[in-house]
Amino acid sequence: MKLPQSFYRRDDVVRIGRELLGKVLCTRFSGQTTAALITETEAYAGSSDRASHAYGNRRTKRTEPLFAAGGIAYVYLCYGIHHLFNVVTNEADVPHAVLIRAAAPLQGIDIMLYRRSRSEADKALLAGPGSTAQALGIDTVHSGISLSGSQIWIEDRNTVVKPGSIVAGPRVGVDYAAEDASLPYRFILKQ
Repeated sequence: MKLPQSFYRRDDVVRIGRELLGKVLCTRFSGQTTAALITETEAYAGSSDRASHAYGNRRTKRTEPLFAAGGIAYVYLCYGIHHLFNVVTNEADVPHAVLIRAAAPLQGIDIMLYRRSRSEADKALLAGPGSTAQALGIDTVHSGISLSGSQIWIEDRNTVVKPGSIVAGPRVGVDYAAEDASLPYRFILKQ
């Protein structure tokens, strides 16, 4: 079952980041479907979070999707190489988002291997946010699209995530964010 808009439009981005663990990120492009279990996320708390692209309510053409009502994709290019997929949350004009950092392949593994130019589905296949987006076929052209549509969506397949199976810690690669870099907004599902 696709997650309803109400899941995304809540005001606690940290809670949503935790609750996305165990959900299934799905894509369908050119008739090819892929699906992966979300195993790592990072929450970004918008205008007050120095690690967020929307810190200080900074609005640019690239960050505009962050200011939409929750339930859409925010995809940006990192270091000019990696496309990173984020789930926009909260209400309009509150730029919260959750970065999908890693996943475990479930469906369309042959397609993921092809997209990643790999021969085997090892732990590295979806080990980082750039790898995950690439394997699932997500790039910047998908920024701003609804997660209720037929291209990118997230499902609840009733995976049980026990509280003791989640590790929280600081986010990765945001040292520039001063004390906000050490916030425990990164969540990992132990497998």
